[in-house]
Formats: sequence, structure tokens, C-alpha cells
Amino acid sequence: MAMGLQVSLRGLSGLLLLLCALPWAEGGKVLVIPMEGSHWLSMRTIVRELHARGHETVVLAPDASVYIKAEDFFTLKTYAVPYTKEEYAHDLLILFQMFFETEYSVMMVLNNMELMKNISTFYQRICTSLLYNKGLVQHLNSSSFEVVLTDPANLCGAFVAKYLNILPTVFLLRFIPSEVDFEAAQCPSPPSYVPRLLTRNSDHMSFLERVKNILYPLPFKIMFHFSFAFYESLASELLQREMSLMEILSHASIWLFRFDFVFDYPRPIMPNMFFIGGMNCVLRKPLSQVCIRPLSKACSTNIAL
Repeated sequence: MAMGLQVSLRGLSGLLLLLCALPWAEGGKVLVIPMEGSHWLSMRTIVRELHARGHETVVLAPDASVYIKAEDFFTLKTYAVPYTKEEYAHDLLILFQMFFETEYSVMMVLNNMELMKNISTFYQRICTSLLYNKGLVQHLNSSSFEVVLTDPANLCGAFVAKYLNILPTVFLLRFIPSEVDFEAAQCPSPPSYVPRLLTRNSDHMSFLERVKNILYPLPFKIMFHFSFAFYESLASELLQREMSLMEILSHASIWLFRFDFVFDYPRPIMPNMFFIGGMNCVLRKPLSQVCIRPLSKACSTNIAL
């Protein structure tokens, strides 16, 4: 009897300890490594929602950042970069002007290779400033983050997640023109009926269109490896081993794509790939009344448009 009572008291103590721990277990620590511009505006929506659900989020950004500013729903952690705010904003403006004033195509990339090289150097210097900031890296290592949310359009966030060995890693992106996103996710992408970005092909292609579908991504793949080969040498220096760009991207546990299956042609996807294209849509107020008899005079005067 005494033994049974002792077991019951132990069980009750364990239950009370669990109940006390539950409020602390609801939220996690999230490290957010965003990219500037509209990329951050989309990620900001998710960061706000994470805060609303009880998670602690830390956003990592350069101290010269233009769009990423401190707000009450996340902790902003900055690091020094070899650019003044004016230089940083100028380089970003050049990048935005190239993509907004020129049609995004293979010819645009080939005609602006020197500019693309300068942009690549810009992001490499920023990433190097982060990874060689020993005090900051030690702080990140000791902070026990449970997940990294980043944008693979700039591979620095993906590399930091790999370097800190934080699992899982969540990628938020629209697309990577070279199709390496689907390749890294080990997702089938048959060129016979999945139109490649910027080709203007449909999912019903002639033979020549399928040839174009195969050849079109090649310049983007060359550009991708040309722009981000820096991270392979950085990996061999910091991690003391060889690492390919594909291995860095393959570190992702979840892929969040900012497009919608309604606006894109059907294609195979993996279980860890999700379409969240509606996240930036503004929620409209519902109609005040629903009229089921539009010819009725009394009803027609109350329709809310």
C-alpha cells in the first residue's frame, strides 16, 4: 500500500513538473537571416506571425541595412560590414534598377556579366564580415537556436545554418533561375512538360520548345556557380572539408515557395515543399450582406461591393 502511494506521488510530481514546463515549451528560438528588398518584406510577415505564436525571433542583418530595421516583434542583431550606409544603398539601388528596368532574361544576364560580378562581390564581402565576426558567431553558437529561416537567393544564410549545424533550416524563396532549388530538394523536374522559368513555354510544348526548355537554364547555372563558387572555398577554409553549392542548399528541411499552384503549371513537388503565394495578399473585409435575389429591389440596395 505504502509502495503504491509512493509511486502515485512520484507520478503526480512528474505530472506537475510537466504542466509547469508546458508554457515554456510552446515557443522556440528562431534565427532569421533575410535578404534585402521585397525578399525581406515577405519574410517580415512570417516573422510577425512567429512572434504572435510565442516564438522568440532574432533577425541578423548588416548594420548598414536599408530596409531591415528594428521592430517590436523581433530582436535585431546587426554586424559591421565594410560599407557605409550610402555605399550599401547605392549598390542595392544598382541591383534593383537592373531587374526592374530590364527584362529578366538570358540576354540580360549575358549583357550584364560585369555588373553581376560586382553584385556577387558585394554579397560575398557582407557574408565574410558575418562569418569572421568571432564574437557574433560564438554568440550564435551559444544561443541554442532551434531553426533558421533564410532566403537562399543569397547563400550566406544557408551557409551560416550549415556552419552552425542548426537543424532544421527553412528556406523562403520565389525561385532560383538556374532551377538548382528543385535539384537541391531532389525533386523531379522533367523538361518535357515542366516549363522553365522565363522561357514563356506552356505545359504543352513542341519539339523545338522542349529543346529550348532544356537549353535555357544552362546560362543561369553557369552564372549561379560563377557567382557563388566563393562559398565552396569558404567552406573548405572554415569547415576544413570540401563542400559543394548543392550540399549547402540540400541542408534545407522545408522549402517555402512564394508562388501559387493556381498561377503556375502543374509539376511534381516533394513532401517538404509548400506553396505560400497567398501570404502577401491583403485580407479584405467580408461583404456585409449576401444577396441571393439580385432582382429584388429591397435586396439590390443593400449589396456591398
